[in-house]
Amino acid sequence: MAKKKSKRSNIKRPPRHVASKGFDRLMFFLWQFTWGLPVNIIGLLAFLVTYRGRRHEKFCNSVITYIPGNWGGVSLGIFIFMCEGKDKAWEHDTKIHEYGHTIQCLLLGVFYWLVIGIPSSIWCNFPPCVKYRKKNNVSYYSLYCEKWANSWGERWSRQKRGKLI
Repeated sequence: MAKKKSKRSNIKRPPRHVASKGFDRLMFFLWQFTWGLPVNIIGLLAFLVTYRGRRHEKFCNSVITYIPGNWGGVSLGIFIFMCEGKDKAWEHDTKIHEYGHTIQCLLLGVFYWLVIGIPSSIWCNFPPCVKYRKKNNVSYYSLYCEKWANSWGERWSRQKRGKLI
């Protein structure tokens, strides 16, 4: 006689985001501050310098600091810095995207700068890249590391981005 399948086995559960609680959370921060130490030290220094008089919030396992200006966001390990004063939809999507970079740091550690940080900075700020994107109507998020950050940000935060990114 064949075994009857349990209804529970057919239920698809969403993936738990990294470091949800307890031991997982401990391992998340331990890994970030060992394997990802160089990125997180720079992030911590930037956080300490910008701490006073700024709005801060926790997002998943990161700390977001809002800074005025005309720019987007940057993730330095668990420390995320975002432009203050943008609309809520942009803020929501950017949190998820930047959290994706936080998870990339968890995976890549000391190689984060080489694989993510430098290519992302060049793609964002280097005038020929900016000109190319505008001229050819190419999304900033089409670069491999930005697309990857969007994907992992959604997966590990368990939130969906809007149509902005």
